[in-house]
Amino acid sequence: MGEIEQRPTPGSRLGAPENSGISTLEHGQRLPPTPSGKLMSIKIQMLDDTQEAFEVPQRAPGKVLLDAVCNHLNLVEGDYFGLEFPDHKKITVWLDLLKPIVKQIRRPKHVVVKFVVKFFPPDHTQLQEELTRYLFALQVKQDLAQGRLTCNDTSAALLISHIVQSEIGDFDEASDREHLAKNKYIPQQDALEDKIVEFHHNHIGQTPAESDFQLLEIARRLEMYGIRLHPAKDREGTKINLAVANTGILVFQGFTKINAFNWAKVRKLSFKRKRFLIKLRPDVNSSYQDTLEFLMASRDFCKSFWKICVEHHAFFRLFEEPKPKPKPVLFSRGSSFRFSGRTQKQVLDYVKEGGHKKVQFERKHSKIHSIRSLATQPAEPNSEVPKQAQQSVSLTLGEGSEPPGGQSCPQGGDVTAASAEDAERQRGPGPSRSPAGSAKGDGASGAAAEEDEELVKDRPQQSRPRPPQPSTGSLTGSPHLSELSINSQGGTAPTNAILSPNLSPDTKQASPLVSPLLNDQAGPRAEDEDDGRRKRFPTDKAYFIAKEVSTTERTYLKDLEVITSWFQSTVSKEDSMPETLKSLIFPNFEPLHKFHTNFLKEIEQRLALWEGRSNAHIRGDYQRIGDVMLKNFQGMKQLAAHLWKHSEALEALETGIRGSRRLEGLCRDFELQKVCYLPLNTFLLRPLHRLMHYKQVLERLCKHYPPSHTDFRDCRAALAEITEMVAQLHGTMIKMENFQKLHELKKDLIGVDNLVIPGREFIRLGSLSKLSGKGLQQRMFFLFNDVLLYTSRGLTASNQFKVHGQLPLYGMTMEESEEEWGVPHCLTLRGQRQSIVVAASSRPEMDKWVEDIQMAIDLAEKSSGPAPEFLASSPPDNKSPEEAAGDQESEDDLSASRTSLERQAPHRGNTMVHVCWHRNTSVSMVDFSVAVENQLSGNLLRKFKNSNGWQKLWVVFTNFCLFFYKSHQDNHPLASLPLLGYSLTIPAESEDIHKDYVFKLHFKSHVYYFRAESEYTFERWMEVIRSATSSASRAHALSHKESHVY
Repeated sequence: MGEIEQRPTPGSRLGAPENSGISTLEHGQRLPPTPSGKLMSIKIQMLDDTQEAFEVPQRAPGKVLLDAVCNHLNLVEGDYFGLEFPDHKKITVWLDLLKPIVKQIRRPKHVVVKFVVKFFPPDHTQLQEELTRYLFALQVKQDLAQGRLTCNDTSAALLISHIVQSEIGDFDEASDREHLAKNKYIPQQDALEDKIVEFHHNHIGQTPAESDFQLLEIARRLEMYGIRLHPAKDREGTKINLAVANTGILVFQGFTKINAFNWAKVRKLSFKRKRFLIKLRPDVNSSYQDTLEFLMASRDFCKSFWKICVEHHAFFRLFEEPKPKPKPVLFSRGSSFRFSGRTQKQVLDYVKEGGHKKVQFERKHSKIHSIRSLATQPAEPNSEVPKQAQQSVSLTLGEGSEPPGGQSCPQGGDVTAASAEDAERQRGPGPSRSPAGSAKGDGASGAAAEEDEELVKDRPQQSRPRPPQPSTGSLTGSPHLSELSINSQGGTAPTNAILSPNLSPDTKQASPLVSPLLNDQAGPRAEDEDDGRRKRFPTDKAYFIAKEVSTTERTYLKDLEVITSWFQSTVSKEDSMPETLKSLIFPNFEPLHKFHTNFLKEIEQRLALWEGRSNAHIRGDYQRIGDVMLKNFQGMKQLAAHLWKHSEALEALETGIRGSRRLEGLCRDFELQKVCYLPLNTFLLRPLHRLMHYKQVLERLCKHYPPSHTDFRDCRAALAEITEMVAQLHGTMIKMENFQKLHELKKDLIGVDNLVIPGREFIRLGSLSKLSGKGLQQRMFFLFNDVLLYTSRGLTASNQFKVHGQLPLYGMTMEESEEEWGVPHCLTLRGQRQSIVVAASSRPEMDKWVEDIQMAIDLAEKSSGPAPEFLASSPPDNKSPEEAAGDQESEDDLSASRTSLERQAPHRGNTMVHVCWHRNTSVSMVDFSVAVENQLSGNLLRKFKNSNGWQKLWVVFTNFCLFFYKSHQDNHPLASLPLLGYSLTIPAESEDIHKDYVFKLHFKSHVYYFRAESEYTFERWMEVIRSATSSASRAHALSHKESHVY
């Protein structure tokens, strides 16, 4: 019997164990018997441009050859890949896995078969193995070079910079330019060389695995990512291109997508000779079925494309491989072709079950693989983790292997990932499983999903050893993943992964990055040291209040640098911002940055004396802070003119963005950078927010000091100075907060052109269930003072919400209707044109909506009349509940208008709107206003539920989220934890946390312990976090803010 030739694999050459797992086999299955007979040699061109020859029996099916290639590479997730070759008519086709190879490749000696990516998942975080992501990165590199992956110059330069980082390592200008001269990654590369070098400078310390991840993060947002165009004509004879993707069938004109047919809307695909036919499901507004017809060059072209569509549908939509049709007795009708192999769900389940061993692999083009990708020295568990060295090990041990230090991985953060909501509900009751290493999301899901989540999450709580985790770039079998951060770009440990559409409404895709902050093996164990150090610090409450000024001032300075340094540098390199706008923004921020740099220096000098690092503390001369603050606040009055300009700068920037596509693109790209961890316009309001923080600190100091204290008079005088400034700017600040929030919401919505208009005030946003003919469907509601919008999460690359309808508040009535509909926490909203029934997730949530909607109705009644029409690009939703139930969110809906098409750009997919969607909660403008006042920074010790040691982190709380840094000197956060939905408590005695000043954050099965250094800091962290985990009442807001609208 003939056998496949056994050649040494890349893994075996490096001494890795033999991998008997075959990519297309279920766990426990054996290889199919290899047909006997004459062997033939077939040349396979790999993605790294090397060629390998494989000996296979002539009668063997294509599956045998693909499995041989996957074995050769030690590739577990081989199902995403395929083999393509030119047939006898020179048409590039995929190797059929069920047909004998000899019937497909007629002259194997003269044919080179290419091993390439066949199925591009909607989110690269679904790729579990570092090797798989490396091969995907090679495919992106190949597509760039061949002109298949088209994009703008900035995106191209950014992609190439990550490729260069993975190949030659850290930035060195001479090496970069020499390398770029020898390697052409894209046509017309010379024009982009300076930009590539500039971007590469930002990737210092990034491992090859991280570079692969960042490359895919950028590439997946491009419209042409994974697209293979197939020329065709429509019924009118217009030349177009057809393509198939994970979401459905796409129509392009040139390289511009003009239409999309989501799988949920496609009833049948067929071909007749040269005609490719798409039969759509009945439209909600008509009773007939629509069949679309496209003409292709030949029957072979048409059949080839039809096969690809069938395979994509099966791979991404089915739970398991379709069974073969029974053979007809007499006559066969139609093609017998079917998809062969595992579906994506089966691949994810297989990898999650850990039925394979992870092996090393060699990066052919990388000059640094011997240092990073192939590093095998385990790090000492108690040592300080270098920026990337310990976290960049590509070799990940198997399920039962002992990690360095023998510690088990801690409990990771839950992840708020997207679901493909209604369109994907068509798949059936069973949800797609998350990939190994992912957690279920936070959105509402059925009992079965909840039960499944507990199974997944309980696994890490056992003391079973887990593999060491790279800080980024390697998604392994551990479900301990960091929370997604509020911005989407990566970083040194880029846990800021975008929230992306997944396969199932109940499956929430986790971040693939195990942050050093949320990984128990990373970072020092600062316990006894810190206890000892803490005892040497002063115990006076005033000292800790002064220290809070210092820690928050550090964060404030970093926020100013986002504008004065990072944004200004970006703007200066591209001629897209008018000089008038530059002169309005930067000259008004630079004096503030200079002033606060000196202020921070004085504060830190005073604290050093206060802590006793000199003999001055013996005399008590320096155990006060009021004099320093009074002196500086008096000096700050001279900067009032600059503070007044900030609201003008914010309005001018938004006006400039509306009027210039180039400026809009520049700002959008900047928001995706690592340092911009919040929306850009938020940083423009930071100086106004900071005044309120000073006022709060001084109020606490004055309350703490007795009138006889030496520092009391200075503190009271400083409080009077800052109160005067806050009073002058208070109205402007509230107006600008509303203005900024409207513009931020505009980026999250599709179908709204005139959201930001004078007089409109944002009130609340959140997730409610809308009752329709098919039951309750999750919708995102946005309440303003004149209208209520409801939206759904569409299957878009930009992760935006599509507006489905609006209810003007003028003339609206509201009534509770739990008994009428039999749905808990149910409301009926009756507008002048339509009525809807909605349900909240809990009684408190319903009460918040009732209070705010009633207040908004009262405001609308007092206004001059009905609200203006809003949905410039979509008609109002006047469908009956039965019709609305069939309204599927799909990409073809989103390409229906110019407005929608303009917004298919990269977008942060985990804003507060997305967090509310997945946590099934809501947040109001009152909550946002309270959050502005409750910001805090400082060092905390963090511990997971099952970990032993405490890890010291620099933590910043802002925007309802904890941002984690290794130290206060870092320019960008490594990870973040959105707190909406979390509960804040003090550990119980049974939890064995025998330390002082510890608080606990808990959501479902996710548990974090944080430890403060003093009673004061403990109370302050509890206070500010409680403001994010429990909504403020409207009475509280009205007690300290007046009503201002833009």
